Amino acid sequence: MNNQKQQKPTLSGQRFKTRKRDEKERFDPTQFQDCIIQGLTETGTDLEAVAKFLDASGAKLDYRRYAETLFDILVAGGMLAPGGTLADDMMRTDVCVFAAQEDLETMQAFAQVFNKLIRRYKYLEKGFEDEVKKLLLFLKGFSESERNKLAMLTGVLLANGTLNASILNSLYNENLVKEGVSAAFAVKLFKSWINEKDINAVAASLRKVSMDNRLMELFPANKQSVEHFTKYFTEAGLKELSEYVRNQQTIGARKELQKELQEQMSRGDPFKDIILYVKEEMKKNNIPEPVVIGIVWSSVMSTVEWNKKEELVAEQAIKHLKQYSPLLAAFTTQGQSELTLLLKIQEYCYDNIHFMKAFQKIVVLFYKAEVLSEEPILKWYKDAHVAKGKSVFLEQMKKFVEWLKNAEEESESEAEEDVVVRKRNVATLFGGKTSC
Repeated sequence: MNNQKQQKPTLSGQRFKTRKRDEKERFDPTQFQDCIIQGLTETGTDLEAVAKFLDASGAKLDYRRYAETLFDILVAGGMLAPGGTLADDMMRTDVCVFAAQEDLETMQAFAQVFNKLIRRYKYLEKGFEDEVKKLLLFLKGFSESERNKLAMLTGVLLANGTLNASILNSLYNENLVKEGVSAAFAVKLFKSWINEKDINAVAASLRKVSMDNRLMELFPANKQSVEHFTKYFTEAGLKELSEYVRNQQTIGARKELQKELQEQMSRGDPFKDIILYVKEEMKKNNIPEPVVIGIVWSSVMSTVEWNKKEELVAEQAIKHLKQYSPLLAAFTTQGQSELTLLLKIQEYCYDNIHFMKAFQKIVVLFYKAEVLSEEPILKWYKDAHVAKGKSVFLEQMKKFVEWLKNAEEESESEAEEDVVVRKRNVATLFGGKTSC
């Protein structure tokens, strides 16, 4: 018997050293900052040299990891602490946006530096957008001059497509709006943006990110009116932006008016209530009557399911429009409104083929119901019509227009009661009953 103790098995093997490239590198923005600032100090204020230095340094330094630090330096001269202040114990450089001259030409030159850098290193796009959003939130921590430079730079970068207009969301920060910082910054920004592009290009960029209807939010709630916006930006030299916002507001008000009008008609609200509502909206939103009659016409025509048979649709239309004549008449108190309605009828009858033969009957109905009068009808016939269905509709109207011309000559010697008789004669000559 073997009394010797058996040795327990032991684990043995080769221990591998962690390779240097597999070790997680410590996040050290200070060292990165020192390298960038040293390089910028050597290049000096020559922005062409700065752009070349940044291009070459991307191959040696980790731009992806230290994007925020890089952009802090290029804008403010060093790493920014929360709130937008520069730390006292950190290196800083004067080769930056905030230390440059406060003029558009200098900011355009800096914009080229950013543009070249981001074109060369595409992965910096997102980091740069985030940086600008952060800088806008820090506006209160910057001096007025620094804010002006940043606004001009941002406007140029928005114009050349380096930045997306969604960055403007940061300007709606409650504190910035309350203290008037957002509005003042927006003035400088839009001036440089419109200087590079026109107002139409600016509007298109704003629409892409659903920002076109939010510009009044640059002001506190109690000042969010078209009047205040227009006055503020017009006095600041941005009349085209003021007009754009006013137009946007008007378009929005018109859409809302049409929507509400259709709902009131669907409910069968009394015409007097509808007329009162529309007139209040006209006054409130400064909508002219010729525009309103177009909205009323569209609303009236959209409240019914039209017959698909051409021989039946005219009769259906006359019955429907006779019912709504008092509503339409309330918004044709001006010659231009009547002419607008005639053009709307012409376009509608052309665009909806079943109505092609109904044009003259609709016009005669409106003449009898005093929605339309002689002069606008004659003007439409002579030279105010549009090309759509022109030959068909002019032919339809030929006899009625001749009758109107003759009647107009006779009317000079007619008494008022004879005018009523004349309108009754329309029914006899051109068909249909009259309520006159």
